[in-house]
Amino acid sequence: MSYQSRKQIILKILDEKGDVDVKELAQVLETSEITVRRDLGTMAADGLLYRTHGGAMRLSLVNQPISFVQKSAVNAEKKDHICRIAAAQIQDGDVIFMDCGSTVFRMCSFIRDKRIKVITNSLPVVHELLNSAVSVNLIGGEVDPERQAVHGTMATEHVRRYQADKAFLGVGGISVEKGLSAVSEKEAEMTLSMSANARTTYLLCDSSKLGKDKYLTFAPLSIINSLVTDEQDSEVIETFSKAGVQILN
Repeated sequence: MSYQSRKQIILKILDEKGDVDVKELAQVLETSEITVRRDLGTMAADGLLYRTHGGAMRLSLVNQPISFVQKSAVNAEKKDHICRIAAAQIQDGDVIFMDCGSTVFRMCSFIRDKRIKVITNSLPVVHELLNSAVSVNLIGGEVDPERQAVHGTMATEHVRRYQADKAFLGVGGISVEKGLSAVSEKEAEMTLSMSANARTTYLLCDSSKLGKDKYLTFAPLSIINSLVTDEQDSEVIETFSKAGVQILN
């Protein structure tokens, strides 16, 4: 069966049911789960569905804009690998920061049943954790429609009023030479504020961002405690380890 034929069947099922998991699709399509995951990733990147942990959801059931859904779906398997590791660091009773990164957002599927408090500037994170065991504190300030996040002076002031056990943050790029880099000053400022007010800071970063420097370099590696990544290259890992960063992969 061709990809186009599988795509039409998947869309029909989502239209009827709203959501579906990979195993069910593999049986209906009579193909492997690997093929189904690849199809779902492609369709999510094209804005046709929303990729969930273990399956997919009809876009009309999701309040995030398509652009954010697309970004979240890029390297979905790698991001989910990272998020499983990150979620394992969280204990019931923890207070945690979560920023507006697309990888950080995918943590939501892995923490919904944890009795924790999340402080976040991400509107998609708030939406995803509603009606879960998690208590949510939305940072106040100006809403950035493109990023679906709250930024600005009041937002960073809000963060400074709280102390968190852990911060889970994304980043545009990271290198041993330049440290952390971002695509905007607003996101850099939020990263700095959250890391400064957390006892332990975890940076969630897929391997495509390692050794890359973006528009704005804004912080040394020393502001993070652990780098959570999918990277398996021992030379790359050793480079960051020698710089004093704990690697969780």
